[in-house]
Amino acid sequence: MKQICVVGVGYVGLVTAACFADLGNRVIALDIDEEKIEGLKALKMPIYEPGLEELVERNVKSGRITFTTSYADALDSTEFAFIAVGTPSGVDGEADLQYVAAAARSIAEHMQDNLIIINKSTVPVGTGDWVADIVRDSQVKPVPFAVVSCPEFLREGSAISDFMNPHRTILGSLDREAAEKVAQLHLPLRAPIMITDLRTAEMIKYASNAFLATKISFINEMANICEALGADVKEVAVGMGYDNRIGPHFLEAGMGYGGSCFPKDVLALAHMAAEKGRHPQLLRAVMEINSDRRRTAIEDLRRMVGGFAGKQIGILGLAFKPNTDDMRDAPAVDIAAAILAEGATVKAYDPVAMKVARNLLPEVQMCRDAYEAAQDSDALIVVTDWNEFKQLDLRQVRDLMRTPVLYDGRNIYDPATVRALGYNYRAIGRGFDGNGTTTYTIDEFTTAV
Repeated sequence: MKQICVVGVGYVGLVTAACFADLGNRVIALDIDEEKIEGLKALKMPIYEPGLEELVERNVKSGRITFTTSYADALDSTEFAFIAVGTPSGVDGEADLQYVAAAARSIAEHMQDNLIIINKSTVPVGTGDWVADIVRDSQVKPVPFAVVSCPEFLREGSAISDFMNPHRTILGSLDREAAEKVAQLHLPLRAPIMITDLRTAEMIKYASNAFLATKISFINEMANICEALGADVKEVAVGMGYDNRIGPHFLEAGMGYGGSCFPKDVLALAHMAAEKGRHPQLLRAVMEINSDRRRTAIEDLRRMVGGFAGKQIGILGLAFKPNTDDMRDAPAVDIAAAILAEGATVKAYDPVAMKVARNLLPEVQMCRDAYEAAQDSDALIVVTDWNEFKQLDLRQVRDLMRTPVLYDGRNIYDPATVRALGYNYRAIGRGFDGNGTTTYTIDEFTTAV
């Protein structure tokens, strides 16, 4: 049984701590926020993530995971210390590393034995070297240590599954022996392990997220063109996805990306490139298209209702994606703010993000369900594709509304079906209003003809 310290109990840190504990390690999760730690001791989760509460409870009861605010306690007899703190965007788009620096200094001041320090936070290229310098300069007494980069690839809403079933584990270090020890920690996950240098490992994380963000902006650009040319972007995406070189993932036109990773990581990578005299045109275009998607949705909805002044608009979905309560850079925040600024009243419903949303959108009336959000509204806009929205009784929704205007920002409904119910309906990139495309296997096609 290995002893592990995880610094930070946010999305990445708490999932990492709970999953390593479930793999049979002894884990001490540390955070300087006393309220969060006391809450975790009482099995109160600071975040919403499907399955996380049950995972933490099981490992607390088994004694494999404990929580503390004390670095001295957390580092006593510990072999591995993961840094999993936040790295928000700074004023110019650079990653703000103040929490990483604070964690590194505190680790250095309290470490007693040979320690492997593992950067789990998403950090700019070169941060591993910088952390090593901080630790070396902050040590009370010289203690051997090594720094390893192990970037996370966890998706909110499926983070536990992503941790336990990774596509790969990336490790970067100038100390091969330390990297191999960290690799041993990950062997039970039975996934490919790639060991490289520190800077390359840090770059892999940024490049991966930038590429996925690019796919999202690309399909939204195609959606705009589909609308102009009368094509259906959903069918276009399916046809593209059959090509193994492209694949079907991240080709869903919608409101664009949000959350804690893609926005800040693309911005940070562009900032790093510009600082070194490069010209990240593609990354800038990706960000511009993503922002345009929100502006376009607001403009389209404004035209559909004839201006927002004096109107009531219902928003379905507030979190940036389903299965999370994360509101960081959520499209709903920008959309609600713009509609309110033009004199409308706004009602909203989200299955799990209401508590967080109340602090961000105090002028928005939070509803108990989607039907209450529809009551007497002049329009509804679907912003987050929660499964429960796909199963709404659209006849009942229509009858509750003042005027049946529906903007489907996630393309979750069939246009012909919704329009047949009497809605003024608009989706994203659904320019073709026919019966869709039929895909056959070879045998099915032979039978059909």
